[in-house]
Amino acid sequence: MLSLQGDPRQHHHHLQHHQQLQLAPYSADHREDSLATTAASSSVANLKRSQALDSHEVDEGMLMALAHQMYKAGNFKQALEQSTSVYDRNPQRTDNLLLLGAIHYQLHDFDMCIAKNEEALQIDPHFAECYGNMANAWKEKGNIDFAIRYYLIAIELRPNFADAWSNLASAYMRKGRFNEAAQCCRQALALNPRLVDAHSNLGNLMKAQGLVQEAYNCYVEAIRLQPNFAIAWSNLAGLFMEANDLNRALQYYKLKGNQPFSDAYLNLGNVYKALGMPQEAIVCYQRALQVRPDYVVAYVWRRSVDSMLDTIASVVNSVENFMEVQQETYFWTLALMLKMKWECGNYADAISCYNEVLRIDPLAADGLVNRGNTYKEIGRVNEAIHDYTRAINIRPAMAEAHANLASAYKDRLIDLNSRLTLHSGHVEGAIKSYKQALLLRPEFPEATCNLLHTLQCVCDWEDRDGKFMEVEGILRRQIKMAVIPSVQPFHAIAYPIDPMLALEISRKYAAHCSIIASRYSVPPFNYPAPLSIKGEGGSGRLRVGYVSSDFGNHPLSHLMGSVFGMHDRENVEVFCYALSPNDGTEWRQRIQSEAEHFIDVSSMSSDMIARLINEDRIQILVNLNGYTKGARNEIFAMQPAPIQISYMGFPGTTGASYIHYLVTDEFVSPSRFSHIYSEKLVHLPHCYFVNDYKQKNCDVLDQNCQPKRSDYGLPEDKFIFACFNQLYKMDPDIFNAWCNILKRVPNSALWLLRFPAAGEMRLRAYAAQHGVQSDQIIFTDVAMKNEHIRRSALADLFLDTPLCNAHTTGTDVLWAGLPMVTLPLEKMATRVAGSLCLATGIGEEMIVYSTKEYEEKAVSLALNRPKLQDLTARLKAARMTCPLFDTARWVRNLERAYFKMWNLYCCGQHPQPFKVAENDVEFPYDS
Repeated sequence: MLSLQGDPRQHHHHLQHHQQLQLAPYSADHREDSLATTAASSSVANLKRSQALDSHEVDEGMLMALAHQMYKAGNFKQALEQSTSVYDRNPQRTDNLLLLGAIHYQLHDFDMCIAKNEEALQIDPHFAECYGNMANAWKEKGNIDFAIRYYLIAIELRPNFADAWSNLASAYMRKGRFNEAAQCCRQALALNPRLVDAHSNLGNLMKAQGLVQEAYNCYVEAIRLQPNFAIAWSNLAGLFMEANDLNRALQYYKLKGNQPFSDAYLNLGNVYKALGMPQEAIVCYQRALQVRPDYVVAYVWRRSVDSMLDTIASVVNSVENFMEVQQETYFWTLALMLKMKWECGNYADAISCYNEVLRIDPLAADGLVNRGNTYKEIGRVNEAIHDYTRAINIRPAMAEAHANLASAYKDRLIDLNSRLTLHSGHVEGAIKSYKQALLLRPEFPEATCNLLHTLQCVCDWEDRDGKFMEVEGILRRQIKMAVIPSVQPFHAIAYPIDPMLALEISRKYAAHCSIIASRYSVPPFNYPAPLSIKGEGGSGRLRVGYVSSDFGNHPLSHLMGSVFGMHDRENVEVFCYALSPNDGTEWRQRIQSEAEHFIDVSSMSSDMIARLINEDRIQILVNLNGYTKGARNEIFAMQPAPIQISYMGFPGTTGASYIHYLVTDEFVSPSRFSHIYSEKLVHLPHCYFVNDYKQKNCDVLDQNCQPKRSDYGLPEDKFIFACFNQLYKMDPDIFNAWCNILKRVPNSALWLLRFPAAGEMRLRAYAAQHGVQSDQIIFTDVAMKNEHIRRSALADLFLDTPLCNAHTTGTDVLWAGLPMVTLPLEKMATRVAGSLCLATGIGEEMIVYSTKEYEEKAVSLALNRPKLQDLTARLKAARMTCPLFDTARWVRNLERAYFKMWNLYCCGQHPQPFKVAENDVEFPYDS
């Protein structure tokens, strides 16, 4: 969801005054201008010392030096005269053009500032300072998007441009993009630790995240560097005010700093108001208004202080009264207040307040977008779409409204058998809206990346390689800038991007989870003593906790349903922590009844859950979500257990230092690829991917219950290739191979799922372009689990997708007795199907290692029916005995892994990779 967006014409220097979060004034911008011209000044001195200069050159150099001197003294009009004289003599002099731009900036002629910097860039396109100064001007003109764009160019040209990083942080703060702002501040300070503005602004951002001590340290450092820095003193006072230490806050507001500015007066007034001193508060609010007559918040609090009321109703009334004084700013200020209320989780009140805003001004597009965001956040997607559409009708050029509308279309999903598929109309609407957002704002990373994902979901492959190159460039720049990537880790696992880049994406998301965790200010936990499970002083049973939002009708529960009750209760005590409420299905009921402890924590805050896990003395905590819907990875970032592992939910690396192990197997995650994982790899025997089919789906084996091809409109006489993976897993290379296979195998067809339905039209058209007959492509709807497995047996051969394999679907088709052809690559998600095949005992006949071999294998099996029939018969015969479907055997091996982890911990060793063998005798299985 995008952050609050205001009319660019209505931005002010301090948008967060009522939170005591002041953006530093443009000293960083001013300093940047000075630094940009200092080098030119020293160059003039060198020129004057040169014996080779003629009088004309000396005069020009002296004029430049004088212009600099006037500029530094704050005599901007005189500086303009001198600099203009230089320009008249030499209009190609880029250092003077930069200085002219800086002078016009100080004289508030921002258009001329931009024009002069553009002149310089025509001469020297790589002049980073010009882009930085143009960004400052665009920021003052209220176009924050342009400002951000130019700051980024300046940084790309000069990565060590500390002031540009600091000013970019300021711009991100103006847009409400606080995480990126904080990371830019840190980058600026890494380059120049003496940037007081960056220290102060970073303190504001830390404070907004609830990191009070970190905020305090930032403000103190700013004051140490510049003792008279009034804004840092004011922000420091704000910390004491929020801690209810009002007298100390009053002392800092009154006594420190030498720059009287509106926010300081406002905050001082708020302290007096909190102390019950209304007359003093009114005086302060009046002073704030004298410094800044359009300061709506000061007017609001002055109006409310008489009755000492600060309810939203009184704010609304005050804002309406203030319209007589300053109409242009009332909405932005009120909206900012409402955004704060919404971010505290009070959605009903936030919606009520936005309704009031829209009553005052029915054409307030920002209010509609933000109310739409609130609706979308609580799942009322249709109402969100309505608000975004109205906002677009009012302000057609509002890029955020178009992008948010696209995201809302994507969220309008149909849930079939816990699989999510998009309406065709909704997908097309999303694509159209993302494209419109990018027309309005070409530099819009979220829209660019979300558009690519939507196109991938429906197999729109036009200029696919170019789009992925563009997105990869965005990701690398974001990672370099320490910005949260616009591609989510779960999407990255299926993208053709470098595995190391996928690791970096996960690392950034893991770090973001740590930031979320830090907001709860949970102190470090104490862990159970590192004692062996049995023997003298032993700790009894090993306590294992599973955390998931998918205990219900979801593929995870379809696969793991019996696992939680199969653990050896003599040695292992199992706790399941459900992050989602009871969905009333048999899957939830089964796990709830079979697990030794099942705790519904869906209504608890993350810190409460972490405390509960720690109080339960969990020794090994298992993350079954990873980066999937419903995850609350901040719980793991709080580290409530001494050993934390990732398993099953996310087929890739979490990038998290607080996740110690990844449970996998030697084929899926070979040791030679360990560098693409942040976790230590634990290799289970056979296949890491568990399933519950032998316990839950034995009816599939009953020959008397098999469906017929005619039940699904399948031709009886054709050779049926099948792929039941979601369409986003497909790519042109594999589909080209499928087309070649269909053309080489007479009387053959390819059976696919409408998953989503919006992709059918595109795939049919693509196949036709490659010479495939229309009756060779057959689509069918998604079905319930049992029916889906049974009907899989109607196909002759399953064709896997290399970029992201069949995982749950792979176990479905193998349990149905349907052989497959799979091509493993490097990342985890590309190798799961191969591991599934190997665990049947006949997998090597189904695994290939090149696209050419893939095509040849499929054609060979289709044309040699006796060979395929033999493979199918052996696969069906192996189902009841092979390791892949032996859940109890898998659970014993997993327990061996758990005890190995615990024994390493008890020995004081750090987590380390290891392999579990079925003949391992790990404690407590020995005496």
